[in-house]
Amino acid sequence: MRETTTRDRPTAGGPAARQSAADAATTAFRILATAAVFEPGFRGGGPIRSLRFILDTLPDDVDVTLVTRDRDLHATERYPGLSGELVHRDARSAVFYLDPVRPRQWLRLLRQIRSRPVDLLYVNSLWSMFSVVPILAVALRLLRVPAIMIAPRGELAPAALAIKSGKKRLFLAGWAPVLRRLGVRWQACSQLEADQIAAALPWARVMVNGNECPIPDRPPPPVVAHDGPLRLVFIGRISPMKNLVTALAAVARATRPVDFDIFGPDEDEPYWARCGQLIATMPGHVRVRYHGELPADEVLSTFARYDAFLFPTLGENFGHVILESLAAGCPVVCSDRTPFSELISSAGGAVVRPMTVPALAEVVDELAGRPAGERAAAKVTAGRRYRLWRRQVRELNVLDHARHFCR
Repeated sequence: MRETTTRDRPTAGGPAARQSAADAATTAFRILATAAVFEPGFRGGGPIRSLRFILDTLPDDVDVTLVTRDRDLHATERYPGLSGELVHRDARSAVFYLDPVRPRQWLRLLRQIRSRPVDLLYVNSLWSMFSVVPILAVALRLLRVPAIMIAPRGELAPAALAIKSGKKRLFLAGWAPVLRRLGVRWQACSQLEADQIAAALPWARVMVNGNECPIPDRPPPPVVAHDGPLRLVFIGRISPMKNLVTALAAVARATRPVDFDIFGPDEDEPYWARCGQLIATMPGHVRVRYHGELPADEVLSTFARYDAFLFPTLGENFGHVILESLAAGCPVVCSDRTPFSELISSAGGAVVRPMTVPALAEVVDELAGRPAGERAAAKVTAGRRYRLWRRQVRELNVLDHARHFCR
């Protein structure tokens, strides 16, 4: 297996400094992490950005190898030059890009993992093959790891469990006893998610840590007032959980001019067909446009162009896209099923309770009726409140917290 280095961090100084670095590497707390998708992919949304932030902010005595698929979510093409490679991001983290159908890559990966002890297995998903396989390897003693932590990333939210509920309940009935016997710990990104985990698995030991925000604390773009139609945007995966159908149905009821732009991968064809039917029947004063997928590095600049982010999600364990919107000075109109209801309400937006089409349509009409100055003032408030919130976030790196929690 060839190792590829993208951001080597050379050891400075003479022999004493190099020996100190070697000693630190020897005593580091070693973590094997898994996720179905990671950079350079972007279709996986928030979890990718969470993992990037976690790896970029590791303490010096924590060492992480992340195993992920060699392609983006739902993609057939591999990342060029990465399949089967171990890529060093820096001195503390590396990523192995796996093609699950290639046995030789599994053997290379197994040799890499067994080459040195692993202190913690950290998996991002409850259902993914990238979680089930390593946990089974521990259960069968093919992999010796003293502790396991699962970050379910919202998969135990009631709305998420309701999608293909029969299969999920059946799987959980057989899988939960295995996880309990192994003494698995759980990470929640918020108290909301911790409560959802406890409701599904009353025996679970849960660590709450939401320190996963990679958005830089730089000034928001300047706000320019405009007199045209209300500019709304949706950025996210086009799937039942994100509830775009409700957004479209509400916009269709608007009594004032509205422009509504949609960005995101249409990963659920039947669901996107329902969206298309609604778009085709919009009244003449409502313009809806679909712009396809949006690369991660264009999200903030895109949000900055709009008056509000319409996001009637059925549930978010964290909600990076909410913070991205606020960071760009774009107020959020959202359901109450996120950890950020208080922040959204104080940042020029609205939390719609309950999230129904009539209730959301009423909010859209109210926004559309605001003068240009009020819309601009709400955008300024969004950027200011986000930066105040960010300065107040003081938590350990998730994996540093996990190291202590799993002892």
